[in-house]
Amino acid sequence: MREARNLILISCLCLPIQLWAQASKPAVKALENQLGENSFFSKHLTGFMLYDLDEQQTVYEKNSELYFAPASTTKLFTYYAALVTLGDSSKRLRYLPKGKDVIIWGTGDPSWKYKPVPDIDMKRFFANYEDIYFSDSNWDDTPYGYGWQWDDYYYSYAAERSPLPIYGNLATITNLQRSPSLSPPLFANALAITTKAIKDVERDFRSNRFYYNPNTYVYRGRDTKVPFATSTETFAQLASQELNKKVIPTKEKLPENHFILKGIPLDSLYQEMLHESDNFLAEHLLLMVADELMLKLNAEEAIDFVTKNYLTDLKDEPIWLDGSGLSRYNLFTPRSMVSIAEKIYQIVPDTTLFRLLPQGGRTGTLKNAYRAPTPYIFAKTGTISNNHSLVGYIKTKKGKLYAFAFMNNNYPYKARQVINEMEKVLLYVRDNF
Repeated sequence: MREARNLILISCLCLPIQLWAQASKPAVKALENQLGENSFFSKHLTGFMLYDLDEQQTVYEKNSELYFAPASTTKLFTYYAALVTLGDSSKRLRYLPKGKDVIIWGTGDPSWKYKPVPDIDMKRFFANYEDIYFSDSNWDDTPYGYGWQWDDYYYSYAAERSPLPIYGNLATITNLQRSPSLSPPLFANALAITTKAIKDVERDFRSNRFYYNPNTYVYRGRDTKVPFATSTETFAQLASQELNKKVIPTKEKLPENHFILKGIPLDSLYQEMLHESDNFLAEHLLLMVADELMLKLNAEEAIDFVTKNYLTDLKDEPIWLDGSGLSRYNLFTPRSMVSIAEKIYQIVPDTTLFRLLPQGGRTGTLKNAYRAPTPYIFAKTGTISNNHSLVGYIKTKKGKLYAFAFMNNNYPYKARQVINEMEKVLLYVRDNF
């Protein structure tokens, strides 16, 4: 009698799961048809994974174990690294008063005079000091990440990395019809005329010499940006002009006992990085992780620490080289991307997470895609030549929330065409899962 009751109880407990599985089979089959042999996605390498966050199980996967070039979806790894190592606010710099003077060390904080994010009044902080000594002794990295494309150097999305950035490590070009001007003032006289047929202001690869052609220059009607070449000396000159105080380079080591100047709420950095896919912020968030862990600014060591201490449960070892995804050597699998999405979801409340991520049809890099009366996609995009990926979360009409990774590599057509086809798939998921 007891065995019979137990059998009935087990059957009742299993029934909802069985019914759910049966109800999903037609939807899964239709999803397979949209991604299968005769679909648009059969003509290039595509990986897709759909994961039920409530049930903690994979609903559908295709090539989820294969490695893909992730582009800017790499920023989700950087975001996670920051979440598990940094607090609520940034550390603007480390410092040690020396009588009337002060020695400062950078932490990688990127916010000083970088307009997209909040700032603090650095003039007020330095008001009580006469001379400022800036040390780069804790800097153990390079201006460019491993695997970056060298000829991106004069595009604003490839601003250099440095221990204590200022102005986003970008010079501003004010467009005055055929006669552009450069700021900050340090670069005002660094702009020369060239006969090279270029439409914009460009910079020498190895120096802060800028040039333009007045005969081919295109008036944009707005300010634009171009990276300047960073160095300790250049920073000291820029900071001196900004603060109206002498900033002197030094090599003094960071002592164990020192002070920290608190910065800004990290959510403001996260939102700008994720919404606008800001490479500069991503790279410096990773350097901030290194500063927090090792008191040394080295992105590779930060990645190694986070991988060995927080990502050992990933089924596929990430090939992770930088913070932004500019590196062509980054490689992640869709199921690793879904794992990161799940880890982030376990840390960050829904309302905060969906505010920080781009929303389909509403904000950031998804403003013009996945439009719907009620947003259903909250995700990070990643695009480089012939590669486009989307990783994040999808809300369905049944009230379910799934993590997903949709990765496309080596397609021979425009990204817009791929996005349009991806939207058809994700709409189907929204309406049927």
